[in-house]
Amino acid sequence: MNGVTMRIQKIILRNFRNYQHSSLLLDKTLNIFIGENAQGKTNILEAIHLSSLGRSHRTHDDQDLIHWNQTDSCAEIYFVRGQTEHKLSIHLHRIGKRGVFFNDNPIRSYELIGLLNTVIFSPEDLFLIKGNPSGRRRFIDSEISQANPVYFKELLKYNRILMQRNQLLKKMRERSQANDLLETWDEQFAPVAAAVVVKRIASLKKLTMLANLIHRRITNNKENLTISYDQHEGIFNDNNNSFTIGTVKEWFQKQLIDRRQEDIFKGNTGIGPHRDDIVLSVNGINLRNFGSQGQQRTGILALKLAEIEFIKSETGEYPVLLLDDVLSELDSMRRGQLLGFIKDRIQTFITATDAENFADRKTGKYFMVNNGSVME
Repeated sequence: MNGVTMRIQKIILRNFRNYQHSSLLLDKTLNIFIGENAQGKTNILEAIHLSSLGRSHRTHDDQDLIHWNQTDSCAEIYFVRGQTEHKLSIHLHRIGKRGVFFNDNPIRSYELIGLLNTVIFSPEDLFLIKGNPSGRRRFIDSEISQANPVYFKELLKYNRILMQRNQLLKKMRERSQANDLLETWDEQFAPVAAAVVVKRIASLKKLTMLANLIHRRITNNKENLTISYDQHEGIFNDNNNSFTIGTVKEWFQKQLIDRRQEDIFKGNTGIGPHRDDIVLSVNGINLRNFGSQGQQRTGILALKLAEIEFIKSETGEYPVLLLDDVLSELDSMRRGQLLGFIKDRIQTFITATDAENFADRKTGKYFMVNNGSVME
């Protein structure tokens, strides 16, 4: 395998989804899971994603991850990072809190971020451009957090402050709380919001460079892809190079004062990173509003491949790539671009309903999945 990449050596699942017990030894480059729908292929990728980010990409309820007739479940991931072997374990329970362990030592769920980096590409991602801003915010936040866990802590802090401020605004609207506490929350809100916005914009600049290089390669140099930050009712964007965390903080402080009565009336905070968006454009044309389906899919493919390179540039190692039944959604050209990009340098997990797309591949391991049973 060329380059530096973290890799998963083994996965053990106990009562996880439809798996009662499964232990898989994995190839360091390519692992392909073949089977009909609803047999458990995606569940394997879900266990990896859960161990990487502390959450499933399909559900917010841990109960959904426990085998229907069991009281608890467990996913264990054995992986190598920086030439050192590690183990991640997540224990889920129908009653009580989950248990998370790194090398058999208990940690909190948020401390998983940055230990095992992954990039997941699923059919739902093909609607990232056309979907709601929340999906695009989640994309950029996940990417930055894996490369920079300090950012993730700032994001958690921001969300806590936002929640407390919104609760206070609702009480003020109902005249059950005095106004004097709002200034205290605003003092905490502005610097954290500024830090999140500035980091997002700086990361998007780097991501744009990487994505445009990949996009030009896919389109034979016919199209230029740009990714810009759209701050809700804001003046700070990635075309403004003069701002700092300090200037953005001052701007937020002023906006919070100017919008105070409106926020009280609505009972929520109308400005901040939670309202912002990301805009993808090709040759200056907004892909969401005016791009063809082919252009949108090419843009998402370039974005996902750039995400891989971004994490590599920030951490020094390629992340593990999870392709959840996405190849069938791509045409032969884009499928070839994707498989050529990852070949022999990024450990990849692929789910598919048939093996015809891999007929000429001689490397990797193939697994047949049938009703929660996996055979190599």
